[in-house]
This record gives sequence, structure tokens and C-alpha cells, in this order.
Amino acid sequence: MASLVIAIDGPAASGKGTLARKIAERLGFAYLDTGAIYRATAHYLLRELDADASDETAAIKAAEYVRDHLTAQMLASPELRVEDVARATSKVAANAKVREILLDAQREYAKTPPEINGVMAGGAILDGRDIGTVVCPKADVKLYVTASTEVRAQRRFEEMNAKGEVVTYDDILADMKERDLRDSERIVAPLKPASDAFTIDTSNQSPKDVLSRAIDIIRGHLAEQVAKNAP
Repeated sequence: MASLVIAIDGPAASGKGTLARKIAERLGFAYLDTGAIYRATAHYLLRELDADASDETAAIKAAEYVRDHLTAQMLASPELRVEDVARATSKVAANAKVREILLDAQREYAKTPPEINGVMAGGAILDGRDIGTVVCPKADVKLYVTASTEVRAQRRFEEMNAKGEVVTYDDILADMKERDLRDSERIVAPLKPASDAFTIDTSNQSPKDVLSRAIDIIRGHLAEQVAKNAP
């Protein structure tokens, strides 16, 4: 592992991605949105292979392509955020072989994070659904970021409206409940907080307050570890 690894997990629209990016900026860490790897797989499956998300063979082929051609540009594509790709992502991520293919790439990132503007990163921050439980079970700090389903659906509704997408709050809420159930009940790497994770509920907190809380947790936890290891 890198000198420091922070694992951040949580359901869709909980605010974990925003928090992870802000912590990375504050601490000078490399940041990986692991969900984008799965979205890239779903995108390739739908657009390039013209297959359905339930096609396990095609999903494996798409995962292999993403693993072998992974770039920052691929993960930053706005096409990964469209709604049909988002729906397909949850189904693709439930494929055990897909997760196996993409797991090594995530662990390698944690072990050897890329430089930031030519400077060695102080550590790595990964966010997703199973970072603290499967990808980096020995991460130095684990955070589980959540919010009520209604708040998360409202956030997604406003985000999609801002992009000009025609959607209804009720449809997004129903889809989010379905995805939450699928993510939490899947056999392989279900969505759940690690036993040693710190939970942060963002339902009624501003991004600034959430960041402050997370930084306090990280610094406090690390200070405890230093004290324990002191001679």
C-alpha cells in the first residue's frame, strides 16, 4: 500500500465523490473514482458491444477492454454519467468475474498512486461501493458516506435537470431504491460499511461541514495510530 490509503464507500448521490475529491485536494493525494471504472465498462458494453447489461459474457469482454485501455480521459468522459449507463453499471458490477478483472487495477492504484503535477502523492483516496470491505480492507482510514434515499434522489434529480435531461423525481427515486437493493443484496461485494468505518450522514450537512468532519476523523484517527506505535 501507499504511505496512506483512505477508503470511502457509500450509495449513489451520497456525496462520497465530492468529498473524496476535496480531501484529495486538501491533503495532496491521488484520487480514484472506482465507480467510473465500472461505468466505463457499462458504457463500452452498451455503446461499443451493443449488448444488454444482463449479458455476462459481453460484460466480461467490456471489463477486459477497460482494464487494458484504462486512461484518465476515459474515466472523465461525461458519457459515463448518462442515465442508461448508470442503470447498467449496477448490473455489470454484480458480475463476479467483472469485479475480479477490475480489482487488480484498483489495488495497484492504491499501492502506487500516480504523481500529481509531477509531485509524488502523499497517498491514495479511492471511493466506491466496496473499497473498505474488499478492495482495500487494510486502508488506513475508512469512511462510509450516506444520506436518506429521498435526499439522494433529489440531488440526482436536480443534477439531471441541470443537464437538460427530462426526468421525474418519482422515477429517479424508484430507480435509486432498486439500485440500492441490488447493490446491498448482491452476493459479490455487497454495499455495506466496513466494521471499522466511520459513518458520515450528509443528509442535512453542507459540503463544507462534511469535509471538516472527514478531515477531523482522518487526523484524529491517524494521531491515535501514531500514539499507539510510539515507543
